[in-house]
Amino acid sequence: MKLFRFPFLFFLFIFSISTSAQSIIRTTLDPGQLPPPPSNWTKKNQLGFDISEIAFVNWSAGGTSSISGLFKGEFGRTYIKGNHKWANELIIKYGLNKQDGTELRKTDDAVALNSTYGFRKDTTSNWYYSGKFNFNTQFTNGYNYPNRDIAISKPFAPAYIFLGAGAENSNKQKNRTFYFSPITLKTTLVLDQYLANQGAFGVKKAVYITDPNDATNQILVQEGQKVKAEFGILFTGYMKSEIYKNIFYENRLSLYTDYLNRFGNVDVDYDTRLDLVVNAYVKANIGIHLVYDDDIKTKKDVVDPTTGTTSQVNDGPRAQLRQVLGVGLVYAFQ
Repeated sequence: MKLFRFPFLFFLFIFSISTSAQSIIRTTLDPGQLPPPPSNWTKKNQLGFDISEIAFVNWSAGGTSSISGLFKGEFGRTYIKGNHKWANELIIKYGLNKQDGTELRKTDDAVALNSTYGFRKDTTSNWYYSGKFNFNTQFTNGYNYPNRDIAISKPFAPAYIFLGAGAENSNKQKNRTFYFSPITLKTTLVLDQYLANQGAFGVKKAVYITDPNDATNQILVQEGQKVKAEFGILFTGYMKSEIYKNIFYENRLSLYTDYLNRFGNVDVDYDTRLDLVVNAYVKANIGIHLVYDDDIKTKKDVVDPTTGTTSQVNDGPRAQLRQVLGVGLVYAFQ
């Protein structure tokens, strides 16, 4: 009986070792099959298209048929590792409107690139020592409708570049950011000589003298400058909150004043938007965009009573206001 018991225990031991070895072999993964380490990058890719349309057929109360479309894109790349954060954002917008009896007109046109690098002392702090870069311009020419003969703005005319260093406060939910820089270089580009000669968007305008042989003719002596540099203070703020279920309120604010050129005269750029999310693909939004810049002069058309020709003259700086109400599709992807 003892002789039988020993071989039985021996074979049981060998079987258990074999089974354990097979289990180890089966659960061991090749290096190529290991899951990748978590990335320090987060991404945001979102495309949207808003459309509104109204049509009249034999409508007794009258009205003009029209259709409007607005294309939007928001792309973000954020790198966070330890005490370092690098946030990048690209925003593009382009809108068109067509009414019966009128030509196609632009309603929105913007491209903005924002990049901020920040460093903090420890992972518990919300304060960062930051450097910020902002770039803004447009895609196509802008006109003072219905006048389409003379463009009042063009791509890179203007374009704005902000480059500075300061402090940024950002909460852990990433829905609130404030940035203050006492040393910011603002560069205004007007890379169209016709607009630069007019002194558009604050650049130094061209110098003319009266033709001695013809008092009605002006001779160009010095062309207008295409670049204007300023040095001042910049404050930016961003907040986004869910004020009710599926209703989000978003604010973007930028304030800038120059040290040397009328210090205390503040350039304001404020964009506020209310998003009503129907589902993952349908969204309604209401927005207001307010801009005031003392260097941006409004244009008005003046008709010469003698020749009948139309020209544009500056009408001084004005507060610019744009209101948007749209319903459209939104597509987010990785």
